[in-house]
Amino acid sequence: MAVAPLWESVTSVIRSAEEKNVDPLQWALELRLTLSAAGISLPSPDLAHLLVSHIFWENHTPLSWKLLEKAITVTIVPPLLVLALLSHRVIPNRKHHPAAYRLYLELLKRHAFSLMPLIRGSGYHRTMNSIDDILHLSEIFGLPNQEPGSILLAFVFSIVCQLVDASLDDEGLLELTSNQRSNWPHDMEIDGLLKRNDNHGVLEKANTEMAITLIQFLLQNEVTSRILHLASQNMPTHWEDFSQRFSVLTTKSLVVRNSKHINPEALTYLASHTSKFLERESKTIPRGEFHALLSSGSILALTSQHHGTSGSALWLPIDLFFEDIMDGTQAAAASAVENLTGLVKALQAVNSTTWHDAFLALWLAALRLVQRERDPIEGPVPRTDTFLCVLLSVTPLAVANIIEEEESQWIDQTASSPSNQWKEKKGKCRQGLVNSLQQLGDYESLLTPPLSVQSVANQAAAKAVMFISGITNGSGSYENTSMNESASGYSGNMRHLVVEACISRNLLDTSAYLWPRFANGGTNQVPQGVAGNVSCWSLVMKGSSLTPSLTNSLITTPASSLAEIEKIYEVATTGSEDEKIAAASILCGASLFRGWSIQEHVIIFIVTLLSPQAPANISGSYSHLINCAPFLNVLLVGISPVDCVQIFSLHGVVPLLAGALMPICEAFGSGIPNITWTLPTGEVISSHAVFSTAFILLLRLWRFDHPPLDYVLGDVPPVGPQSSPEYLLLVRNCRLECFGKSPKDRMARRRFSKVIDISVDPIFMDSFPRLKQWYRQHQECMASILSELKTGSPVHHIVDSLLSMMFKKANKGGSQSLTPSSGSSSLSTSGVDDSSDQLKIPAWDILEAAPFVLDAALTACAHGSLSPRELATGLKTLADFLPATLGTMVSYFSSEVTRGLWKPVSMNGTDWPSPAANLASVEQQIELILAATGVDVPRLPADGISAATLPLPLAALVSLTITYKLEKATERFLVLVGPALDALAAACPWPCMPIVTSLWTQKVKRWSDFLIFSASRTVFHHNSDAVIQLLRSCFTCTLSLTPTSQLCSYGGVGALLGHGFGSLYSGGISTAAPGILYIKVHRSIRDVMFLTEEILSLLMFSVKSIATTAEQLKKTKDGLRYGIGQVSLSQAMTRVKLAASLGASLVWISGGLNLVQALIKETLPSWFISVHGEEDELGGMVPMLRGYALAYFAILSSAFAWGVDSSSPASKRRPRVLWLHLEFVVSALEGKISLGCDWATWQAYVTGFVSLMVQCTPAWVLEVDVEVVKRLSKSLRQWNEQDLALALLCAGGLGTMGTATELIVETCHQL
Repeated sequence: MAVAPLWESVTSVIRSAEEKNVDPLQWALELRLTLSAAGISLPSPDLAHLLVSHIFWENHTPLSWKLLEKAITVTIVPPLLVLALLSHRVIPNRKHHPAAYRLYLELLKRHAFSLMPLIRGSGYHRTMNSIDDILHLSEIFGLPNQEPGSILLAFVFSIVCQLVDASLDDEGLLELTSNQRSNWPHDMEIDGLLKRNDNHGVLEKANTEMAITLIQFLLQNEVTSRILHLASQNMPTHWEDFSQRFSVLTTKSLVVRNSKHINPEALTYLASHTSKFLERESKTIPRGEFHALLSSGSILALTSQHHGTSGSALWLPIDLFFEDIMDGTQAAAASAVENLTGLVKALQAVNSTTWHDAFLALWLAALRLVQRERDPIEGPVPRTDTFLCVLLSVTPLAVANIIEEEESQWIDQTASSPSNQWKEKKGKCRQGLVNSLQQLGDYESLLTPPLSVQSVANQAAAKAVMFISGITNGSGSYENTSMNESASGYSGNMRHLVVEACISRNLLDTSAYLWPRFANGGTNQVPQGVAGNVSCWSLVMKGSSLTPSLTNSLITTPASSLAEIEKIYEVATTGSEDEKIAAASILCGASLFRGWSIQEHVIIFIVTLLSPQAPANISGSYSHLINCAPFLNVLLVGISPVDCVQIFSLHGVVPLLAGALMPICEAFGSGIPNITWTLPTGEVISSHAVFSTAFILLLRLWRFDHPPLDYVLGDVPPVGPQSSPEYLLLVRNCRLECFGKSPKDRMARRRFSKVIDISVDPIFMDSFPRLKQWYRQHQECMASILSELKTGSPVHHIVDSLLSMMFKKANKGGSQSLTPSSGSSSLSTSGVDDSSDQLKIPAWDILEAAPFVLDAALTACAHGSLSPRELATGLKTLADFLPATLGTMVSYFSSEVTRGLWKPVSMNGTDWPSPAANLASVEQQIELILAATGVDVPRLPADGISAATLPLPLAALVSLTITYKLEKATERFLVLVGPALDALAAACPWPCMPIVTSLWTQKVKRWSDFLIFSASRTVFHHNSDAVIQLLRSCFTCTLSLTPTSQLCSYGGVGALLGHGFGSLYSGGISTAAPGILYIKVHRSIRDVMFLTEEILSLLMFSVKSIATTAEQLKKTKDGLRYGIGQVSLSQAMTRVKLAASLGASLVWISGGLNLVQALIKETLPSWFISVHGEEDELGGMVPMLRGYALAYFAILSSAFAWGVDSSSPASKRRPRVLWLHLEFVVSALEGKISLGCDWATWQAYVTGFVSLMVQCTPAWVLEVDVEVVKRLSKSLRQWNEQDLALALLCAGGLGTMGTATELIVETCHQL
């Protein structure tokens, strides 16, 4: 029988059945046999079209509907296709045909929830395509593909939406919705087919009630509720519109209010908590997730206190991060604020905690950092001001970023009063901040302020009392009241300073002053005489001129508001020359170091002032910067201290600062120093002085003294490859180009001053030809020996003049050559009587000649033409003449030591300074410091003192440095040479570092602890075994694996980082905690790539020890009697998570993004593939715990490096690396890769990794290739991990939505 005649025959059979009034079921069964015999695939979409078309509207009779219903019952037509066809016809005409609408609702009630037969049927794809053709679901919902599962989800969602719109329309409520019309198309009304009768009104009301009841069923049914939740995740715009309409229906509908079958309260709750309700209904809890997330439970915090793993231990990465960013040897290009923001978000997500807990942990970690600095050792390192910057500026800014990210979705961008916005609507993050600061008062031991800021804390406490008392300074404000003297009677603490920092940034309002126990002074104890005691900053705001006395007061008193700093900035840009210099001094004073609430603004103002705009009348090659020399010099000197550069680094302004310094170096280094300027202090400066200060400051911004070999060997900086000025300019240009384009940047931009106009034009090295030429020569000098100098060239004459100036006394005996004829440069000082006139040349020319001068001097000393004392004196003369040559000395001597061409010299006290007086003591203390942290140092040779030698270049450099007096004028130069000398000595064979340390401790005894501790890091530069021992000590102490040890008895953060240098004593000397020592040495490790394998190995060893202890506890009699088994497992899981957290932190800190990517791409796959000899010996919970530890380790490391969302630039690298790793996992699950690890370990890792990724970092799943996600889900189902497989698909976005829908149906059917 042909197809067309067949359907004509079926039509005839239908009409015949209606005429004969046959039994519908019998008719349907006979039709099924007929179609099967004709080879028609059943259920048949064509038959569904035929039956529905037959009914509407010529045969709208009860028997026709019965025939249709029985056709669905005997599965000769697809039920959902029938419902789609009916909805397309019935719903638009429900008012004219209420009976048809009622029948449609009845069919919907019977068949809309039976989805399993559909997806298992052979015509599934064809049926869903037909539904899509009818309802245009792909077009309406914007489905990227036409997968049947996606269409099924859209169809279920469309049913609910249609019923809501129909019910709203029936009650005249559509006008209350946002669109005021239905979202679904209406067919033309067909009039006159059935006349309305009196029963229509009653039936319409009953239909509306039934429709609403069906909506409730769909939202509560196990299958459809999960599908709708999936729709809410992947169709947020459509879902928001639906939620708004549904809310109108439940709150305004008279049918709902008057119905006996609908619970209005339950429906109202559904309307207001739709997403949360569906999420609860559809939430899946993978079987493996219980173990993987066990440590987040409250029971575990109680059971883990004996192991140092409660509370702060889960947030240990923050403590390690804080200690790492305090390293003053390297300026970071990345912002500590941004890195801290990402770290806190990552830990909050992976720890599955509230923002209250996260912020509390953040504040406690910052307070611990400050407390560890209460009794600091003396040395050229960042001091208390920098530590307080972390607590009171960096941390509040990170909190502000997190809060703004949440509130940016609903805060009105045009609001004129940002400080009052939060009163109207407070997000979870902001409320969490309030709760955390209220609870912070319980940690009294951490709140004692350092002595240097006790008075500031007292002022903050007094301010709170004044606010409560309503005391002002007479002008109606208490903000600018001077309380330096009156606050002495108030006991302020660090909490007062933290709250004040948050109030100043609009994170809190002044209601915080009313918190219980916050204002510790009574309102009746208000300081007398406060009113009228106006601060110096109030005088500035009133227009007072900057007299010397007022200027001095402003330099020592930090500003309290942005407006005050803007006033000083205005003076610096428009005032007289003297006023500009005074304003520059003020900006570089206390406002920079301790103006925590406005510190980032002060920094930007300073950077902007370093780049003054050129006047319109400037022409030619003359730089307008020359006219600004005194002003620029004050700024440059003001920001040169160690703390200042570190503060710039913490705020991420190093690239901007480099961009401002390069034009200054280019201008002042290119001019002849024939002009001098007299500063208000009486100091006379030249262009050479300004150039040297700017140039040395620029050199401190990257590791200029490190030879390229360090990077070849894998010495990866912790944040990025800060190896060149080009890199700093690249970062600068990228930041300025991208800033303000993202919603986060637009929110942050509102905090910045409106008076600053920063140029966003890109800067390139080509704009600075002399700087570029110097840098090229610098690279050549670091990479190879000097080329031969051409006799008679301009550079040759400059070299002669410099040598004559440096060694006048050595040459008084007559003409002599400072280098032999076989040297790299045969130079003679004969005939040069006075070099002063010849050296009035540009600084760049001197720097170009400096390497040849140093080579000649060093060669002469090696051959006896110069004595060591004369060499040191000559080097000091050169450095005094042009301090910028110190940079050339550092790079040249470093490269020469690396090349190893110079013979060592004996530090015997005759020719060179001798370390004999204290070398033995220094070596002994170094050994004790390392031994106290579990590092076994190889013994020094017995005759180490008599054999005290140094490479000639190193001996020359250390001899130069000890000639300097330690004073403020030379500090900015020594901070350049000091770290370079330390790194150079550490790279030389033992005992070069102890020798250098001995010489410096003889010069500055008060620095002994600092110098000896720095010297103790040398062993890690040469001995990788020592690094492993130190890492082992970190794990052992943190996890309290050796409780008998005094250092490790409690474990946790305190054991890892200690309580400050000098809190531990061993053999009568101060030692350091292992974590502190590792933070200080990891930059000395030349090849960091081996660390991932070692840290992974230590993690596995630690997990074995933890599991063994837990199993031993479980097997004891008390364990069996009191049911300690579950407690021991919980306790073990908490410690495992701590071990993984420590391992992830060490990997991230040691090598940054590159090392984490190596871990994910190479180390972990290699470990799983390799056969581990001890696997057969392991049993019990060890393999499982190892798998979960690896899962945490991988997730945490990746979250630290990439972030949990896409806000950081590093997140752009995440998709490919994550895809590679998951491709490995899937291939292993599919049997394409053979594994060598224990199967239980592998299973625990996969389930743990996927569980954490789905729950904690769902944004990652969206970035993974859809096919990989589907394959991984399929493999998990084969492990009977149905819920986890479903959760993975649900997190995969639109690409996996269809497969997730089908799995929802299958999973619920199995249940």
